[in-house]
Amino acid sequence: MFTQYISNEQHYTEVISRIASVHETLWIGTADIKDLYVKQGNDTIPLLGQLAGLLKRGVGVRLIHAKEPGPNFREDFDKFPILATALERVLCPRVHFKLMIFDLNTVYIGSANLTGAGIGMKSSLRRNFEAGILTNDPQLVEAAINQFDTLWMGTHCSKCGRKEFCGDKIK
Repeated sequence: MFTQYISNEQHYTEVISRIASVHETLWIGTADIKDLYVKQGNDTIPLLGQLAGLLKRGVGVRLIHAKEPGPNFREDFDKFPILATALERVLCPRVHFKLMIFDLNTVYIGSANLTGAGIGMKSSLRRNFEAGILTNDPQLVEAAINQFDTLWMGTHCSKCGRKEFCGDKIK
């Protein structure tokens, strides 16, 4: 069992780098999402390209985010048609947590949004100051899975109070 404190550049090296090695499931929860880029070999590609690769391998990818991404993200999204058919995505305006759950056995819980400045490849001079933990502690992983899944299943929707802002009504 491990628990590691994650700060600044480690968000990319310790968290985002794990995405490529996911075998079965990747669940991502974030308030903000932008056109984030990652290294793949000697190239730099949109994270959406990496997610498309996971989907092609049969990995289940779920994404919960709070607001519609900007035009650069949408342009990258359109480059990978599998995202429109295989990526499970929910827009919930009340989401503010930042979670990544890798194969339901390791979790990142922290402050970093899914943006270049938050968790991406930005230089240390342009990066946000972030903090989080990466762990496979079963109690923390289970708590994160339960929080994500409860939201995913729409448990809070009937009493949400913000349905007029909800683009993806779960229930």
